[in-house]
Amino acid sequence: MKDGFHYSRSMLQTFPDPELAFRRRGAAFTFDAEAFLKLVRQLRKTSVTKADDLASVILAPSFDHAAKDPMENDICISSAERIIILEGNYLLLDEPPWREISELVDEKLVCGNLSLMKVANSIGFRWFVDASDTVAKERVVKRHLAAGIESTKEAAEARVERNDMLNGRLIRKYRVTPDLIIQN
Repeated sequence: MKDGFHYSRSMLQTFPDPELAFRRRGAAFTFDAEAFLKLVRQLRKTSVTKADDLASVILAPSFDHAAKDPMENDICISSAERIIILEGNYLLLDEPPWREISELVDEKLVCGNLSLMKVANSIGFRWFVDASDTVAKERVVKRHLAAGIESTKEAAEARVERNDMLNGRLIRKYRVTPDLIIQN
């Protein structure tokens, strides 16, 4: 869900250094973290409706890899849902405004460069499932090829080295302290 909060290409074009913004797309500064935080706050304050109650709908953006941009109001989240899982690299990043997101959810799980969070009524846990740089790189290269982000393995590897691995190292260095670290 967090991918829907990528800044659009037209917004990246307005950054002080658009070339850097495009090259590092996927880094924390290329996301509208405040808008994501606003969604999490809305999810947190929305009461779960019972089966016989009228449910409300919260709309969220998705990300279309073919269009290379977010798609506004593409995800419908019903207030009847008891568990909502949020995922994304920076959801346990111990920097504002990302840190506040971690404080609003009930359970936290980080799998290498992927964070999953559950918003529901439960006791909170922070799990960090770690993978070596080698394993993480292999997985992200495959993802870039499968999604059509890069067309050759060499281009995907170069992209991972100059962007994704930097993002992963940032998360490892500046994350909310997990309750449990699991080596993957």
